[in-house]
Amino acid sequence: MTRPPVDLSTLPELPGCYRYFDDSDVIIYVGKAKNLRRRVSSYFTRKEIDPKTEALVSHIARLDFIVTSTEVEALILENTLIKEHQPRYNINLRDSKTYAYIQRTDEEFPRLVVVRRKGAQGTYYGPFVSGLERDQVVKSLRKTFGLRSCRTLPKRACLRYHMNTCSAPCIGAITPRDYAEMMNRAEECLRGRDRELLVTLREEMVRSSSEEKFEQALALRNQIRAIEGLAERQRVDRQKAYDEDILNYLVVDGTVYLALFKIHLGTLTGRQEFVFEHHEEFLPEFLVQYYAENPVPKEVVLPEEVEPVFADYLSRLKGSRVRVTVPQRGDRRHLLDLVKTNIETSFFGDRIKVEALREALRLPSPPEVVECFDISHLAGSSTVGVMVQFRAGRPDKRNYRRFRIRTVEGVDDFASISEVVRRRYQRLAKEGGDLPNLVVIDGGRGQLSAAKAVLDGLGLRIPVVALAKREEEVWVPGLSVPIPLSRSSKGSLFLQEVRDEAHRFAITYNRNLRKKAVLQ
Repeated sequence: MTRPPVDLSTLPELPGCYRYFDDSDVIIYVGKAKNLRRRVSSYFTRKEIDPKTEALVSHIARLDFIVTSTEVEALILENTLIKEHQPRYNINLRDSKTYAYIQRTDEEFPRLVVVRRKGAQGTYYGPFVSGLERDQVVKSLRKTFGLRSCRTLPKRACLRYHMNTCSAPCIGAITPRDYAEMMNRAEECLRGRDRELLVTLREEMVRSSSEEKFEQALALRNQIRAIEGLAERQRVDRQKAYDEDILNYLVVDGTVYLALFKIHLGTLTGRQEFVFEHHEEFLPEFLVQYYAENPVPKEVVLPEEVEPVFADYLSRLKGSRVRVTVPQRGDRRHLLDLVKTNIETSFFGDRIKVEALREALRLPSPPEVVECFDISHLAGSSTVGVMVQFRAGRPDKRNYRRFRIRTVEGVDDFASISEVVRRRYQRLAKEGGDLPNLVVIDGGRGQLSAAKAVLDGLGLRIPVVALAKREEEVWVPGLSVPIPLSRSSKGSLFLQEVRDEAHRFAITYNRNLRKKAVLQ
């Protein structure tokens, strides 16, 4: 199982898109999720995956994500990112798609047809993200209003006429004027004025149910849901004839965390993030420098007012009028809040999990530095110990340590833990080094007692816990049972990440020693 490139507990349980990068920092896959944490975690926790997905996971070096408001927004953004970056594994695993429209054709007796591109004369509605819902809507409108579906008018009525689902203009069963009225009603539904259609379908559904035609009633229920889906507004896919940049920021401890969403013709196409020191006029300065080297959109949406001269500056760069707006409500205000949500999840995910661990263990201060110990051996041979360090929620590989066990013969994890803990903190105490805020032991109550005895013997008062495998039980000194900590909580997930990294490091060290022994 490949180790994830980030702490999965920092991923938000929100809809959005995620991107996987390889060692060369090239995007190799773009995906969407209703729940980012659950979806991304599935790549690294499933025991059985297909060969293509396994190949993808083996090449993931890092990932990032963009939070959206709904899964519909995530679908649209996923499509946009795939078409922009053409990731290798998206092309291999599935075809990127263009969302289709419903077209009212420009004919004497118009039709409703599904098209991928706008071009031919007619009226277009959409785009539609769900192909299933789109097809159900077209089918429902044709049936309810008796609209023809044939490309050319036949010389005699087809089966649909005899089933009362087509008004049969082919045989003159309906006049062009009456047919146009039915088409107008269908278009009212496509514009969101669908009450009449829904009333008709609901009445038919009730009638079918009362006649015990349950399959037909179920189909009608699905059609109703599909038409109701037409009313769902897609905040990111707002149909616009111009480009927008949505910018927001957070200031934390004298540092500005800024994100910029680029929206092309109403569709979110990507984001950029910046971190720099805070000063009073940072926002105008950033805007001037950024747009001096980047395309200027038709509108720039900001969280606060700036000098009016800034709009003049941008207009001169673009060669046409540029609007600078500070919305208080509506779609733009929603997008400003969405940008801030992305800043919080992108920049402060590590801080969140460190604080969650402090709360879970009731520590006096956040465990900014966590050190975890693990023992690895093969049937009692090549026994080694390791220590990994996490600083501010992230692995600090410069401070990883490896230990060859010197004083223990055979299999004795308790004694081995005692040795490596003693060697680590005797040296730190002697050299006056900084002690960690928390010590984690890979094991259960016995390993915890061994480590605690060593720390007490050295006169060190460092909080220490043990994390047992299988049930992910968290043991603390002085209790005969593990503490009640949910294995899926942020604090427990952080402990599991630290323990898993120590386990990986220990196995790698043990394997390398055995290879050397074989060569010798």
